[in-house]
Amino acid sequence: MGFEGGVWRLVRREEPFEDADGPGGGEAGSAGPSAGSDVDLGLDLPVMTWERFWQLIEVLGGGAVIETCEHLETACARLTEVLAREPLGRIIGFGERLAEALHRLDQEQFGTLPITGAVLPDGSPFPQSSDHFLYARAAVVAAGRDVYESVFHDPERFAPFTARQCEPLLYVHEEAFELVTGTEWDRLTRYDYESCSNADGWPELRG
Repeated sequence: MGFEGGVWRLVRREEPFEDADGPGGGEAGSAGPSAGSDVDLGLDLPVMTWERFWQLIEVLGGGAVIETCEHLETACARLTEVLAREPLGRIIGFGERLAEALHRLDQEQFGTLPITGAVLPDGSPFPQSSDHFLYARAAVVAAGRDVYESVFHDPERFAPFTARQCEPLLYVHEEAFELVTGTEWDRLTRYDYESCSNADGWPELRG
């Protein structure tokens, strides 16, 4: 994976969700403590600190907003407008941070939780599908930094989000990018956020 016009040199480390700005801070590609990766992007450096990322996520309005589709659509549209006022590099950086946040949540302990409040015809728990798990992870991110970080300390806190969906968050940066450039987003993020792409989160799926 890489950016057009840039060269990736990537060393990944699965470390606590902290970096040089303190908990959740630091710039994309930072080599500071717990930065998550060392990246040389050449001249094409997307800049978005974790602090700014979570400030932008707050535009959504927190966990209560994501409980209804109507409010969620409005909140994501509002975030798109706000993000479109950021420099282009930060729009790209938001997409990178979002992908990494989702990737870190891609773990068996969350993905194997059943959907809260749903059962199969025989009364057994209703498992999450790959798409459902992705949208549930997006809902955790949309709920904000405190909620996001809390699930790593107590996986059961993820459970309520299995009954919530936040697919529109996945497209906020793409829509902001199109508003600013007039062209569609066609970039690859360094972290794959599709379900079961995090090998460290799903040890049984490794080679």
